[in-house]
Amino acid sequence: MNRYVKVGHYDKRPVRPHVRETTRDYLVKILRSIVAVTLLGLAVIAANPACAAKRVALVVGNNDYRNVPKLQKAVNDARTMADTLKQLGFNVMIAENQTRKAFSQTLLAFDTAIEPGDTAFFFYAGHGFEIAGQNYLLPTDVPAATEGQEDLVRDASILADRIVERLQNRGARSSIIVLDACRNNPFERTGTRAVAGRGGLAPMNSLPEGVFSVFSAGPRQTALDRLSNNDTDPNSVFTRAFAKELLQPGENLVQIAQRTRRVVSEMAETVKHRQVPVYFDQMVDDVFLNGTAAPKPIAQANPVEGKTQVAALPPISSPAIAPPQQQQESLNAPIAMFSRHNGGWTVVFSIADATLGISWRLGDSGAFKETGFLDLLDPRTRKRIPNPSIELPADAPAGTIMVRYVDANGEIQGPFPIRFDPEAALIKDQRKILDMTATSWLSFSEFNGLLVYYTHLMSYRCAIRDVRIGIDSAVPDKALKLPPCNPKDPISIPSDVTPYVKLPPATKSVSVELTYRDGSVSEIKTFRR
Repeated sequence: MNRYVKVGHYDKRPVRPHVRETTRDYLVKILRSIVAVTLLGLAVIAANPACAAKRVALVVGNNDYRNVPKLQKAVNDARTMADTLKQLGFNVMIAENQTRKAFSQTLLAFDTAIEPGDTAFFFYAGHGFEIAGQNYLLPTDVPAATEGQEDLVRDASILADRIVERLQNRGARSSIIVLDACRNNPFERTGTRAVAGRGGLAPMNSLPEGVFSVFSAGPRQTALDRLSNNDTDPNSVFTRAFAKELLQPGENLVQIAQRTRRVVSEMAETVKHRQVPVYFDQMVDDVFLNGTAAPKPIAQANPVEGKTQVAALPPISSPAIAPPQQQQESLNAPIAMFSRHNGGWTVVFSIADATLGISWRLGDSGAFKETGFLDLLDPRTRKRIPNPSIELPADAPAGTIMVRYVDANGEIQGPFPIRFDPEAALIKDQRKILDMTATSWLSFSEFNGLLVYYTHLMSYRCAIRDVRIGIDSAVPDKALKLPPCNPKDPISIPSDVTPYVKLPPATKSVSVELTYRDGSVSEIKTFRR
């Protein structure tokens, strides 16, 4: 039978019912096939973004400098990063010991490999230098410049900002710039005055959208190649940690940078050196290089030992995972915010559902206590709003708070367990306050000379590991003393401490940087008189 239909032609001949049905079934099958193929294609793309856009990387390592001190591990760092990025699905270009001309040709080849929508990764290990707030990557034939020859260095080097600009011009959706170049001033010579610049790199605070940058050390800090003469690791302190963190499944770029920062700073502290890697984030979305965020594991009654687990793959859903009521309860579980004050703890519950009452208890036994009500009406229930907060004594031990509530239908939901860890809650609470009150970290006073007070930082010191200030400098390099944290009375300042520093009368500004208990580092804040 001829199945073709002539468009616009009306055939008056009767068509047999079974023929009409057969034709319709045939068309339906075609449509179903098209839809199935389309959905399958979309599912594959969604599950594997690399099908839609590729990952490309350029890693550069410079050891063999002709006119400035040679390096030992930059080439090894580049090779390690190349191997790491290949494991993450990147098409990797590797370049070693690049002269100015070769560096330019390599960047041009990298440009041509990038297409709109790609993820581009640039890694550089070698000498870097900051001149007037701009960062330059030094090729192996950079001349040995002296005072007044800053332009010679500029012309012979690669401007880091220009690499960012090139990636943007190529339409890369995500650009990752990693610079292990924060070493000593390579132009310093005995008996001569060096170029007017500094070892280390200047912060990149004005990155465009879609760019993530990591430096192996903070502003004007220097990065360690090794921890001691007995350190036989082939890589620098930063690269050995960073390459390992990149391979952790389910970690986004921020988490990778923060974990690297913590590991590197702790290693550097073992040799009394300050090296705190920094990152600059202008990404719109979370970027995962080794799978998406890892799902919460599902407990198994009889786990099979030795069974291979694929990271970052979500578990297969099954109706038997949890009964509907249990699933609903997990969706409606309250959360809590803990706040420490002189009288003890305030715990504020947040519940998504409209509630008619809230009750709680400490631990798994005992009677539930009602929280009471506020003198406010809930427009959803047209009744008084239950009080969402409770008070705990200052010496309350760690434990579990069981919370339940009555929903708008009069049914009891819960109880739900909320973990109370006084030490962790204190640090989190004080960190939150410090972040919200950054403009109050320091204050000036001109009583009996010029003083800078850091009383505010002392009050919330339980969240702080280290405080450094810079006097008339953007580089905080002077440590401030903080008294030990007193969990029993954390906000009070001991009477025998001095909460200020005396400054030279001509001081114009003071910069400050905090290192928190978790190893993360604040932005550098500058306070002016």
